[in-house]
Amino acid sequence: MNIVIVGLNYKTAPVEIREKLSFPAQYIEEPLKRLISNYGLNEGVILSTCNRVEVLGITPDMEKGVWQIKRFLSDYHNIALETLDEHLYDRAGEDAVKHLLRVAAGLDSMIMGEPQILGQVKDSYGYAVEYNTAGVVVNKLYHKVFQVSKRIRTETKIGQAAVSISFAAVELAKKIFGDLKGKTVMLVGAGEMAELAARHLMGSGVKELLVANRTYEKAVEFVKSFCGTAIMFREYQHYLKNADIVIASTGASTFIIKPEQIKDAMKERKFKPMFFIDISVPRNIDPLVNEIDNAYVYDIDDLQGVVAANLDERKSEAVSAEKIIDEEIEKFYRWSKSLDVVPTIIALRQYCDEIRKAEVAKATQSLAGLSEKDKKVLDAMTSSIVNKILHNPIVHLKKDSSKVEGDLYIDTVRKIFELEARTEALNKANGDKD
Repeated sequence: MNIVIVGLNYKTAPVEIREKLSFPAQYIEEPLKRLISNYGLNEGVILSTCNRVEVLGITPDMEKGVWQIKRFLSDYHNIALETLDEHLYDRAGEDAVKHLLRVAAGLDSMIMGEPQILGQVKDSYGYAVEYNTAGVVVNKLYHKVFQVSKRIRTETKIGQAAVSISFAAVELAKKIFGDLKGKTVMLVGAGEMAELAARHLMGSGVKELLVANRTYEKAVEFVKSFCGTAIMFREYQHYLKNADIVIASTGASTFIIKPEQIKDAMKERKFKPMFFIDISVPRNIDPLVNEIDNAYVYDIDDLQGVVAANLDERKSEAVSAEKIIDEEIEKFYRWSKSLDVVPTIIALRQYCDEIRKAEVAKATQSLAGLSEKDKKVLDAMTSSIVNKILHNPIVHLKKDSSKVEGDLYIDTVRKIFELEARTEALNKANGDKD
């Protein structure tokens, strides 16, 4: 059995193409079943995210399997294959396994090392199991994927460094305070990045959220999802003394948070640390605030510097992750090859033994007067001859099946002895057992 993957992602296709090929989770049963019933695949999985769509198939014929998946994508979404083809990539055999492992580990993501993709891969496998398009190969493959992903997360730091502006802000806050539990956050302005930073902070155990916005009604609406407190924009200065973390994100063209205000707030706070995140352009916080004891100001350039440094760190960790993947691929591929070689060996033995038994039957009919003991001796002798003839071919098949040319050896044996129907039946029987 051969593993093939056909897909597109953020590197090969613009969003207007990706969105046309998406498979919403609530409707995934129908395309999965159509993929198996109409396109000659034994097993199949569909992964669909905002940044990629990939179809994995298990097929007797690699080249035909790739073509069939392309046809499926074209037919299902009613898009001419000529339009799609320039955006599609395909992987087969060991390359397909490596690709899936890299995807699940976040090595192929827009943000390297991001953890969400592993959950999406798990979901795609779950749908294949639920709708009976996962069989023995997919089950083994995806359990290997989850095992390797866990090993990469455990043995490398690829997912630890913050690589978004909002997450970087939270990581810096943790370095300053150690623990964010019980802290109070104030948003001055409520832009998108400020909201993301606030969500990260609240997820880290922050106690209270204060929101000041020029449109008070927007602040009221904003705090509903956070169970926070909306305050009038003109009054936010009076609340600065309560804030451990201040996130500024307004459209003001000048500094609105100035050293004098923070000095007064610090006195009332008895100089407990304050952390300022200025994600406005132009800046909202006077950088001179940073000169006040226990006041820490970071603007968007500072945060981007942190993100860039962390991305470099993830790239260096990716080298270790790739080594782990290479180690694990060899183990999986040895098992995968055995799926083909074991039924081939069994079918070869059955084929030869059927010929042997037929010829022994003919011989015993021609040789009148053979005792039961003579018949047993004849049966044992012919069985021994067949075993000795098959010994070297079977040893080499077992040894060489995991090599690059292993498929060629297996296919040659099947063709010479016309074993295809037998091995397909054995593969199907094994799949039914699993």
